[in-house]
Amino acid sequence: MIYKLNNVIQNYAWGSHTSLSSLFGFDNPNNEPQAELWMGAHPNGCSKLAELNISLADYIKENSNSVLGDYTANRYGQLPYLFKVLAARTPLSIQVHPNKRNSEIGFERENAQGIALSAGNRNYKDPNHKPELVYAITVYKAMNGFRPITDIIALFDEVNIEALSDDVTALKQAPDSHGLKTLFTSVLTLTGDKKDAVLEQLSHHYDRTDLSTNASQALVYSQNFANQYPGDNGVLAPLLLNIVELQPGEAMFLHAETPHAYVQGTALEIMASSDNVLRAGLTPKHIDVEELVANTLFDSIEPSNLLLKPIEREGSSHFPVPVGDFKFDLIEIESHSKRVFTRSTEILFCISGVLHIRSKDKLIVLNCGESVFIPCSAESYSLSGSGKVARAYN
Repeated sequence: MIYKLNNVIQNYAWGSHTSLSSLFGFDNPNNEPQAELWMGAHPNGCSKLAELNISLADYIKENSNSVLGDYTANRYGQLPYLFKVLAARTPLSIQVHPNKRNSEIGFERENAQGIALSAGNRNYKDPNHKPELVYAITVYKAMNGFRPITDIIALFDEVNIEALSDDVTALKQAPDSHGLKTLFTSVLTLTGDKKDAVLEQLSHHYDRTDLSTNASQALVYSQNFANQYPGDNGVLAPLLLNIVELQPGEAMFLHAETPHAYVQGTALEIMASSDNVLRAGLTPKHIDVEELVANTLFDSIEPSNLLLKPIEREGSSHFPVPVGDFKFDLIEIESHSKRVFTRSTEILFCISGVLHIRSKDKLIVLNCGESVFIPCSAESYSLSGSGKVARAYN
């Protein structure tokens, strides 16, 4: 059997008030910020099977092997991914997701310390890692990974911040992972008179018109951050991190232990089923720079390597990722029908149009903004109608 899902909308402060309603028709009678739509079985926002009115987590627990398939049930013991629509009006925090082993250690440590799962100072909400794929629905602005060190040095030379001159010189003398770690840590831990001087000197560059394209773009982001989070060390992040602006239909992957921040736009996001976030700035939430630095890989990423190159497969685009927790396809249906064979549990989300999903004797009509859950035991399903659907599976 296949089932339409009722999903949880998370009303985080940085969310858009209009995006989910204008793009997908979700109601927002109280004009709340609708930040994320969660599709999955994570305890912080578990979907329900609409027809049965039971939680997806309970349904999986009661029918583990038939729903997940033997491989997924034995390896993960749960739905291994969380599928989201993310709608950012203002920037999300600069953050890092820990790897699997460190997540297990951190989760156990904070449990032993008696820190409640809902506590504001909790870093580890679960024992899982959180690699992510982001697929842009609108233009989607973000930062992802460290810039090449030569680019970082060039930017700090162009945007001369005298109060940071010794720190930048240290990177020039050690242009490697250790030097990058030292500068990044120094920037995130600025306090007192030095912090005031750095932020003041940075602000003097915001109105310059003689900058390179990279520096001009970085300062536009920095000024935007400064307007929304005055006095936050995170306003320096655009000088250190790659800026990426995905066009609709483009996607990127975010590795664990990689600093990043989502800035603005609406996208689909699929990740390992985790809510572990270590934050470093641009947020009123708990910040733990020491833990974040301990969970960061100080490796640069070439900007040209940020975008995922899809593999085209008979009307679908497959975006390859280097993890086994999830896979992601984009399928477009026009006048034809398409048959899909399932080897795992799937969630389909309708991005546009109206689609008919048929499995055995069950037919579900999927409108824009709706999703359907397909257990492994379905074996196959057919898609017809006209529209575009995103496919999450593993």
